[in-house]
Order: sequence, then structure tokens, then C-alpha cells
Amino acid sequence: MVRFSQKVVEHPWIEEIGLNPMLASSKGLLAPDARVLLHALSLHPDQPPKPAIRPYPSQYVSQFTMKDGAEVTLRPIRPEDEPLMRKFHETLSERSVYMRYFSSLGLSSRVAHERLVRICLVDYDRVMALVVDLKDEVTGQHRILGVGRLIKLPTKNEAEIAILVSDQCQKQGLGIELLRRTVQIARDEKLSSVSAEMLGDNFTVQRLFKKVGFRVRGLADSSSISAVLDL
Repeated sequence: MVRFSQKVVEHPWIEEIGLNPMLASSKGLLAPDARVLLHALSLHPDQPPKPAIRPYPSQYVSQFTMKDGAEVTLRPIRPEDEPLMRKFHETLSERSVYMRYFSSLGLSSRVAHERLVRICLVDYDRVMALVVDLKDEVTGQHRILGVGRLIKLPTKNEAEIAILVSDQCQKQGLGIELLRRTVQIARDEKLSSVSAEMLGDNFTVQRLFKKVGFRVRGLADSSSISAVLDL
């Protein structure tokens, strides 16, 4: 049923599918006859109905080679990533956490089940989170090395960006690659601009944003820095 639903989502021009009869046995399901009805050709390409919940955006899955030669996959986050996200947060130093969240957020708070569920189970129409997924060729186990998050603002055609990379994998090109891919997603989603806020002494991240073309400036009466990119 999941694969059947995915097929319908991937082909929005399908208006109706009829399976009649549907026979069930201990060996599985059998549909001796099937009928597929398409929308009229006069229908505009933007008019086919969209699902209430956006399907997994597999078009944003891509590969990347780190500076040390390791091959990783950049992909949208999935609900089943919660255990991997827990382990990812265990690799972050206090400084990395402070630079990302503007406060010393403790590990127990960051890996709380309620919080990780909200982070991993997202509405892809509102939030697009890319994770850097490294698969161990020997054990077959996966590790998340970094996260790039694009959060659409509810009242504007804009979004906020945030990047976080494991301390063990910094200076491997992951930060700027996550930023570039996240910006490209914003373009693909037809957003007008993206922005980010960072601490004034977070010079490493400021350099990354400048390389991608963001305008970086200080905020009045604040220790924070604003970065904006018009798309």
C-alpha cells in the first residue's frame, strides 16, 4: 500500500485508479483487473490536486566527497533518524552548541524524545532539513555528521537558514556544502530570500555565508550578526 500510494503521488495526473476485484489470500493480494483514469488534457499543469502531506522530497538527495575522501549522502531528514540525531548531538562541543543556539543548551534537553520528534518528523512544505549521512562500509551503520535547516516564514515568501556540523568533521567542507545545497533548495522552492542570524564572534560561519553571497551586517543594540541573500 505504501508503494502504491507513492506511485500515485509521483504521478499527479492520475485522477482515479480502480482495482476490481481485489483477491486476498495467505500468499498475498491479486488484482485481476485494473483501470487508471487520467485528468483531462485541458487541465493546467498547476491544477492537479496535491496531497495534504508532502511526500519525502527524494529530489534533494545528493552525494558529496569530503576533503578527507569520505563519501557522504546529503538527504532530507526522516522520522526514523531520531537515534542518529541523538548520537549526532553527543558529538557536539559546548562551544558548537552555544554558537548554534545562542545558549548553553544541555545534552539532555537537546536529545529529549519530544524535541527530537519535532526535529525529525517535519512538514516538508514548511521545513526542509538536510542531514549529512555517512555509511560505514564495514559495519553498514550510519552516522549523521551535520544538519542544514531551512525554515519557511509563515507570512512571507522567505526562510531562515541554520547550519550545524559535528566537531569531529569540521574543516572538511561540509558546512559550506550544506549551506550551498540549502540555498539551492530555497531557489527550487521559489523563495524570494533567505536569512540567518549568528553571534558576532562566530567568524567561521560568517565567512561561509559571505562565500555563498550573503550580505552580512551587525544588528543594532545586539551582539548578533544578520546575513541575508536575495534569490
